[in-house]
Amino acid sequence: MPELPEVEALKDFLTGRLVGHELVRVLPVAISVLKTYDPPVTALEGREVTAVHRYGKFLDLEAGALHLVTHLARAGWLHWKDRLPDGAPRPGKGPLALRVALETGEGFDLTEAGTQKRLAVYVVRDPREVPGIARLGPDPLAADFDEPRLARLLEGERRQIKGALRDQSLIAGVGNAYSDEILHAARMSPFKLAASLTPQETHRLYEALRATLTEAVGRAHGLAAGHLKAEKKSGLRVHGRTGQPCPVCGDTIREVSFSDSSLQYCPTCQTGGKPLADRRLSRLLK
Repeated sequence: MPELPEVEALKDFLTGRLVGHELVRVLPVAISVLKTYDPPVTALEGREVTAVHRYGKFLDLEAGALHLVTHLARAGWLHWKDRLPDGAPRPGKGPLALRVALETGEGFDLTEAGTQKRLAVYVVRDPREVPGIARLGPDPLAADFDEPRLARLLEGERRQIKGALRDQSLIAGVGNAYSDEILHAARMSPFKLAASLTPQETHRLYEALRATLTEAVGRAHGLAAGHLKAEKKSGLRVHGRTGQPCPVCGDTIREVSFSDSSLQYCPTCQTGGKPLADRRLSRLLK
């Protein structure tokens, strides 16, 4: 799933290619992709793109008084085309969900792999009309996101810190991969209760949060959309690296599996050398 660093890079990439150009066609191909109907998607056609914004994991193309907002979800992606194919694409079972064409003949496709269709596109007059944006918590890279603010957010949070970091209404933009990376950098168990953090642990978590995301944004900056997935994967230290040695201590990276996701961690760096219980595996072994 694209998270804050990748969506920030997509915002920068599209700013240089869309701003000042006219949207001549915005064509939904998959029935499931369009989540709004008023204004109609055709209202964007003929409008000039004036800015591109990011809200958490949401991408917003501003075209005058209207906004084309996208959430790529788990399996969605954006593919830039220096020359779009001639003719309208045919709806079908393929991954293509939406096509956006400029007056130059350039444009992009939004695609979604797999059978779970969660890619979402909205046409709105104000981005806050999108429910997911209206619920967003603060951006962790914003200038006013300081350590005391993080401490206040975690006060009374009886959830595990892994789940708290992924909650978009608490902190915007962090998903499964970067929460693993942040907790590894902070030397903190993903199962630790958020409200139980000491001031010293909150400090470590804040420093890890800002540094991990800032470094990832820096690595992705200036890359073309087609290279962002590979860059993200190459920069991850623990997420998706089950069975490999930890780059810090050399211990074997372990995994905890859930029904629709998994987390990775280093026992030596994060849990005092003790493996965490993998509840799904335990059930299978009974």
